Amino acid sequence: MISLFTFQSPPSQCGYLPDREWSLRYQIVGELSPNEYGELLRRGWRRFGFQLFRPECATCRECQSLRVNANDFALSRSQKRVRAKNAGEIELRIGEPEVTAEKLELYDKFHAAQVERKNWPDHGPKDAADYAESFVENPFPVEEWCYYLGGRLVGVGYVDAVPDGLSAIYFFHDPDERERSLGTFNVLSVIAAARDRGLPFVYLGFFVEGCGSLEYKAKFRPNERLDTESEEWNAAD
Repeated sequence: MISLFTFQSPPSQCGYLPDREWSLRYQIVGELSPNEYGELLRRGWRRFGFQLFRPECATCRECQSLRVNANDFALSRSQKRVRAKNAGEIELRIGEPEVTAEKLELYDKFHAAQVERKNWPDHGPKDAADYAESFVENPFPVEEWCYYLGGRLVGVGYVDAVPDGLSAIYFFHDPDERERSLGTFNVLSVIAAARDRGLPFVYLGFFVEGCGSLEYKAKFRPNERLDTESEEWNAAD
């Protein structure tokens, strides 16, 4: 790994729990291998492009990295319904990341809906350069998971493959297809792929109790959460 520089953001209103403050530690890398990133994942780091980050807040430890045990994963009744609703209708194509007008339009449509429904910050349309910096320009090969319904793009996810699992980087979808629960279907697809590839874990990023945008991750069981003090993974209750 070649680390170019690190910095910590000043405390500001938390993006997960608005009544608290957060501070993120960033590390910008020039080179990074899947093996090196796998070790960082196990210590609670996440990434977009060449930018690594993790919360390092002075008074709060609610952000917990969460990973699912792929081999032991058991579908809940609601997850079975999601799988049944989409299997045979949604087509998944896995390839290399690239920017297209179709993806930019879908990304903007998804975020506009989240601004309205969940009060996400409104950063306006994402241009091709910003999209490439987040999802296409990476220190090692990344998988782009595109979901189609009747030939129409309805979901896009980005996935890292590391030695002990798959890491779901980000997923966005057509809000007009909310009844399909495509976010859940994407996670189910990643878990199934990890199991097929003989990989033990699926890393889902941060879980924060009380944050509606992140609490869904705990529904994929069994899962483990990272104790940020000891850097040990413990089975969730």
